[in-house]
Amino acid sequence: MKRTLASLFLVTALTLTACGNESVDSDTDEELTYETEGPDDSTEDATETSDENSETASEDNSEDTEDDTEEESDEEETTYLYEVNQNDYATVQVIDGEEANEQVALLTYDDAPDKYALDIAEVLAEHDAPAIFFVNGMYAENEEGREMLKEIYDMGFAIGNHTHTHPSLPSLSEEEQTEEIMKTSDLVEEITGERPRFFRAPFGQNTDHAREVVEEDGMILMNWTYGYDWEADYMEAEALADIMVNTYLLRPGANLLMHDREWTLEATPAIIEGLREKDYELVNPDAIRFVENEREETE
Repeated sequence: MKRTLASLFLVTALTLTACGNESVDSDTDEELTYETEGPDDSTEDATETSDENSETASEDNSEDTEDDTEEESDEEETTYLYEVNQNDYATVQVIDGEEANEQVALLTYDDAPDKYALDIAEVLAEHDAPAIFFVNGMYAENEEGREMLKEIYDMGFAIGNHTHTHPSLPSLSEEEQTEEIMKTSDLVEEITGERPRFFRAPFGQNTDHAREVVEEDGMILMNWTYGYDWEADYMEAEALADIMVNTYLLRPGANLLMHDREWTLEATPAIIEGLREKDYELVNPDAIRFVENEREETE
């Protein structure tokens, strides 16, 4: 009997011990499983999304600030000191209230880029002399002309529109006048990436319609004060340089008309030096402001 009770007691103890070990092993597995699981995915995703949104917002704000700064900087850099005299379009004048030298002259060259325009531009660059090159579109239709025009533009010179084929505008219909002007503006923009800022009519012959087209395209209408390089007596460098500097027509704000010609190329250094010896500053075309023409409306 005692042996039976002892055996029963031993079996009971072993059974309880086994149950206890299974409980511990089960808890341990759950703890290991819990520890090896990563953090809650939804919480991590939300955190990452929040961080990304913050970075994106910061970048956007930074870009907006940079754009605003660039726009403000561009506005600050644009300073207009002169405008074309609206009475005759022949001279430039100081804008009221601006500090600018009144003793100035403007160099301009028509019929570019025919043969010598690029050479003239190189001479001007050597003398740090700004100028406007008025383009006939017909000279920029072939590859050589396109390359010359692009190089002149890349050198920093202002480009003007001198129509496409150099016609007398009053002899054309309004449709033909528009085509002559706009075809060259479109071509200049195609080659340089920028439309011309100035317009000069061949022979100085403007029409009311041409003025409207020029104004609508944002160009500054311009004639000239004097020029001589098409006259027989001045188709030689020395004579041309002398008359361009010493003519009685030279006055503050004078607009000097020259052309894409060999003798003009040869005379250009002496013209620059002669003007400066007379204390004339050469106008930077970028400093000339566009002025909308004021016309009386007719019923």
